[in-house]
Amino acid sequence: MQFERIIQPYIEKKMGNGKAIILIGPRQVGKTTLIREILLNKNYLFLNGDDPTVRQVLNSPNTKELENIIGGKNYVFIDEAQRIENIGLTSKIITDQFPDVQLLLCGSSSFELNNQINEPLTGRKWEYELFPISWSEMENTVGYLEAKQQLNLRLIYGMYPEVLTSIGSEKEVLKELVSSYLYKDILALSGIRKAEVLDKLLRALAFQVGNEVSYNEVAQLVGIDKNTVSNYIDMLCKAYVIFKIPSFSKNLRNEIKTNQKIYFYDNGVRNAVIGNLNLLETRADKGALWENFIIAERLKVLRYSKSDARMYFWRTVRQQEIDYVEENAGQIKGFEFKFNPKAETKIPKLFGETYNTEVNVVNTENFRGFLEL
Repeated sequence: MQFERIIQPYIEKKMGNGKAIILIGPRQVGKTTLIREILLNKNYLFLNGDDPTVRQVLNSPNTKELENIIGGKNYVFIDEAQRIENIGLTSKIITDQFPDVQLLLCGSSSFELNNQINEPLTGRKWEYELFPISWSEMENTVGYLEAKQQLNLRLIYGMYPEVLTSIGSEKEVLKELVSSYLYKDILALSGIRKAEVLDKLLRALAFQVGNEVSYNEVAQLVGIDKNTVSNYIDMLCKAYVIFKIPSFSKNLRNEIKTNQKIYFYDNGVRNAVIGNLNLLETRADKGALWENFIIAERLKVLRYSKSDARMYFWRTVRQQEIDYVEENAGQIKGFEFKFNPKAETKIPKLFGETYNTEVNVVNTENFRGFLEL
């Protein structure tokens, strides 16, 4: 099964415009597959940054050496680009000196790739992100009915391509993904020395999905200081494991202004981290799973569409709360997330009156509208 990715036409439109195309995102979300699909039937050179010879050759080549490497190819695709030292300078030379060659770069670790590339390629690149399969991508591939039938499974196993195509083996695939990606790649690239610290931190964050996160409380749970917690969380965000949503505050004195919530990019990863891949019927955390899933899906929609909308949550010191607030061009919208469509929802009037807006409830029956712009 091959999924049509939303950003493919956007990337294709930028081909041949004289700038490098960079695709970043988590490991195993289909970046290499997507670029190969775009380059299908094209005269391209493939270079894999995992290959020691490729790393050595591309570390600090001169223009003549690059000319020999590229040969007569019109496209150059460098995969796992973050593993190549000085890849930014090498990319700059290719982009500047070979205007008829389209350069494409893929990288799994954004914190490595961005550090090496942003400055050398300033004004010379188009950058895109790829995430696990989105709901619309799945629905467009398997059809509305089958996608809807899979919803409960997606809350447990998530949306990674291999998970979606490994029916019956989802648990094994997720365990291997978390083991190799989280506890090998990230440890190696981030400088974190103790795997058990990363494990405790991720478990603490996973159990707090949907709640405000206190770095002081997490520090006490994990047994490290608050600054280390902050640094690790920032690293996990750059590695596309988790993302943060800040509190929304503009008008009211008693609004929470500094706290944040943390979500996982993928439900399957979150559940594998806590070691709970039991089916939904037996779970006590349905609400948290639904909130994490629907916010992660909304994030994909906003990022893929290059929307300027900002994501928040809202709460007052008196515990009045809106799960999700979105602000775009001065327009403010509020949303509450309920797994059960029949569940009673108490919406604080204060938010709507203060910001002159309505608050909509997103549940398992009407969520498709929330995943559209």
